[in-house]
Amino acid sequence: MLAINGSFLDFKQLDLLALRQTAVHRLDPRAKVLTTLCFIVCVVSFDKYQISAMLPFLIYPVALIAVGDLPPGYILRKILFVLPFALLVGLFNPIFDRQVVLQIGPLDIWGGWVSCLSILLRAILTASAAIILVAITGFPAICEALEKLKMPQAFAVQLQFLYRYIFVLTDEGVRTARARQIRTFGRRGLDLRHFSSLVGHLLLRTWERAERIHMAMLARGFSGEVHSTRRQSHFGKPELIFTVCWVALFILLRLYNAPQLLGSLFTGSMQ
Repeated sequence: MLAINGSFLDFKQLDLLALRQTAVHRLDPRAKVLTTLCFIVCVVSFDKYQISAMLPFLIYPVALIAVGDLPPGYILRKILFVLPFALLVGLFNPIFDRQVVLQIGPLDIWGGWVSCLSILLRAILTASAAIILVAITGFPAICEALEKLKMPQAFAVQLQFLYRYIFVLTDEGVRTARARQIRTFGRRGLDLRHFSSLVGHLLLRTWERAERIHMAMLARGFSGEVHSTRRQSHFGKPELIFTVCWVALFILLRLYNAPQLLGSLFTGSMQ
C-alpha cells in the first residue's frame, strides 16, 4: 500500500502544477473545459476500426504540455496508470472479432486487434486531455467552471468533495499500512481474513475523519457552497480565440482523415 501511495498520492502534484502562471493557466476555466469536452467527444466518436485518423489529435495534449510548461514524464506516468483499465476493456476483442480488415503481405490482421489498439489510443488521448486539464486549471476551478456552465451546484460540490476524499482515503491507507508493517516486523503477505479486516478499518477511519472535516466546515459557516480562493476570471477575447480555433481544428480533423489525405497527396505527387 505504501507503493500505491507513492504513485497515487502523486496526484497532489496536479494541484501544484495548476498554480503556475503561463498563458494557458491564465485562461478562463470555462474555455479549457469546453475545448477539452469537444476534444473528448470528437475522439470517442470515431469508428472502432479507426486509428490513423485519431493520431493528429495528439497535437492538443502536446501543445498544452509545451505551452503550460508541464513535465512530460509526470503526465506520461499518469496516463500509464489508466492504460491497464483500457486494455482490460479491449482484451477480448481479438477473440470475438476475427474479421480480416487489413492485410500486410501474407499476414491477416483481425478487426479485434485493430479495435483493441483503437481503444488504447482513445484512452491515451482522453486521459491525457483530462489530466492536462486538471494540471493547467485545478480541479476546484473545473468544478466552478462546470457550475457556471449550468451544472447543478450540488453536483459540482459533490465532485469537489469526492476529489478531496480520495486524498483522505489514501492518507489513512498509508497510516494503516505503516502501522501493520510495524506490528508485523515487515513480513510480506496478507491473507484474505486480515485483508478484509484491514479494508474495513480503513473505511471506518476515513469515514470518521470525513465527519470531523464536515463538522469543522459547518463550524466555519459552510452552507453548501464552496467559495473559490482563486482570482476571478472572465471569458474574454483570448478565451474565445482559444476555444474557437481548437474546436474548429477538432471538427476538421474529425471530418477529414489527415494522414490519409497526406498519404494520397504524397503518393500522387510521386507518380
